[in-house]
Amino acid sequence: MYTLDQLQAFVAVAEELNFSRAAERLHMTQPPLSRQVQRLEREVGIELLTRTSRSVALTPAGATFLLEARRVIALAEAAPLRARRVASGSVGRVAIGFTAVSALTVVGSWVRRLHEHSSSVDIVLSEMVTTAQTEAILANELDVGLLRGAPSSAVLQTRIVHAEPLVAAVPLDHPLTHLGRRPRLADLAESDIITYDPDSSRYFHELVVAVFHSAGLAPRYSQYLTQVSSQLVLVEAGLGISLVPKSASQLRPERIAFLEIEDAATDAVELHACWRVDHRNPALGVALNLLESVIEEHESGRQLRRSGSVRDGHWETSPRLSAT
Repeated sequence: MYTLDQLQAFVAVAEELNFSRAAERLHMTQPPLSRQVQRLEREVGIELLTRTSRSVALTPAGATFLLEARRVIALAEAAPLRARRVASGSVGRVAIGFTAVSALTVVGSWVRRLHEHSSSVDIVLSEMVTTAQTEAILANELDVGLLRGAPSSAVLQTRIVHAEPLVAAVPLDHPLTHLGRRPRLADLAESDIITYDPDSSRYFHELVVAVFHSAGLAPRYSQYLTQVSSQLVLVEAGLGISLVPKSASQLRPERIAFLEIEDAATDAVELHACWRVDHRNPALGVALNLLESVIEEHESGRQLRRSGSVRDGHWETSPRLSAT
């Protein structure tokens, strides 16, 4: 098999068309240079150069081989740099899972920051429910997920990235919009509740049930759906009201009012980042560091807004952030 040194010797001679100048260019004497080219020709099995006492010329096969030799040398020279960039996380691939509503909170800021910081990192985004994300992370099909709840597993690391209250989504003409005050859970319990499927949306289902149960209430649950967007469609149709994350108000349905709930926790809905403890993806390490900076910026913004008065009818709340 020919060597990289032989390719470099051939390229130098082919470009200079003179063994003496090629040897000078490579900082070597002419005899070993000639032997390198001869060994290359024996390995390739064809004549690459025609030589006379006065001239050197490429054969047609040599001209073609020159193009490939340059490409191989360029790849060989680039390989260490690319390897270093992969090791540093500036080149690579990060597969990110997210739930539908989480796209309205930190996902956009995080992906934009990652793209700006590491434009050579391929970002693969997949919208998935929490259970599917957890399974995909364990199977190494996702690098990191933004999901609801913190999975219990010794091989997974989690981090709270966002927390927000539940608000009531009600039709614009609903009596709750005319109370002149924020509704209480007891007020909401008098209406049919459109809620979450206990299997595919277990986190939100259990959260809503727990919120009412802690207040000693047992409302009528009329519909069980997976996606918040589907619940809002039924609310607009007048089939009931729904408890949704505050960020869902960014969907801006025209015939729905989002009402803060007087006696509901201000940070009930948690969003976690989740990844394998034993991951070996340097690009993921970079992505997680950037996520941390996004979390800090969001937290700073909430603290500033919280220090002021209530704005636009919304409570300004600060999430509880911790690494687990």
